Amino acid sequence: MRRRDFIKLSAGLGAGLGAATLAPISSGRAQTKAVFKAADVQPPDYPTVVATESLGAKLNTASGGRLSLQVFPSAQLGAEKETIEQTQIGAIQMIRVSAGALGPIVDDVNVVNMPFLFKNTAHAEKMMDGEVGQELLDKISANASAGLVALCWMNSGARSIYNSKKPVKTVEDLKGLKIRVIGNPIFIEMMNALGGNGVAMGYDQVFSSLQTGVIDGAENNPPSYVFSNHYTAAKYYSLTEHLIIPEVLAFSKRAWAKLSADDQNLIKKYAREAQFEERELWKKFEQEAMRKAQAAGCEIVEIADKAPFQAAVKPVWDKYGPKYQAMIKRIQDIA
Repeated sequence: MRRRDFIKLSAGLGAGLGAATLAPISSGRAQTKAVFKAADVQPPDYPTVVATESLGAKLNTASGGRLSLQVFPSAQLGAEKETIEQTQIGAIQMIRVSAGALGPIVDDVNVVNMPFLFKNTAHAEKMMDGEVGQELLDKISANASAGLVALCWMNSGARSIYNSKKPVKTVEDLKGLKIRVIGNPIFIEMMNALGGNGVAMGYDQVFSSLQTGVIDGAENNPPSYVFSNHYTAAKYYSLTEHLIIPEVLAFSKRAWAKLSADDQNLIKKYAREAQFEERELWKKFEQEAMRKAQAAGCEIVEIADKAPFQAAVKPVWDKYGPKYQAMIKRIQDIA
């Protein structure tokens, strides 16, 4: 049985199981006992995974064991696109997913997927923590076709380009390189505008594709580059920092509707705490990743002048920017 077919079958079975676990249990009074499945494509000990596990532990304690969370890291339940689909039908109850993967589903979210939108990661954090960040989460929850309740943001740092062929120091160095991007038209067109060939591909396929030469490189943050072992196949890491894409922790709207208001509020409370826990973990993890890459002999290329890269993606801004103009201004005005 092919992997994709197996995942679809599992999703169908999981939807039935999810409904059963969320049904009231027999006792003197009706209560809801549930074990929520949470999916993440990242490995164990990754900040998003650890923060989600911490959320689950708090939820279990606060509910007296009625509500618990089982986290499946390392893409055990599928790549991001597949786990989003499973969460929409209720087979998975919680998911940590990149805003890049959500953009094609909830167009409003694509504003944070614009290249070079944020000044730096501190600027992105202020957006996440404030009014604009909450408004964007609410837009995800309100989107009828998304089938998700957006709980909080999580950090994922700045994304840079890495490859197996040569150091990328200028836009010209990217010409002809096959670079994996998240399957979002904005990212494909961004990479093409930079002179590379943008290749949409699931995160779970990147390492083997680097090893076999299907792609020449990819773009991601330092922890993803190192702790998914991409650095062993692509030794050149250029700090273009062209994207700062937040992560979203979301709940299945189908499963959410079966919870009491009190239980919903508990999950929201601990999700907000997870947002800040993950951030502190992230900063340490990012530093560790850079040290490991340097110790392994990877060439870390500093990009002193990003202006040529910013100029190269102007066609992307010309095409997508106008529809997000008001929100872009609000984000850029965040001090």
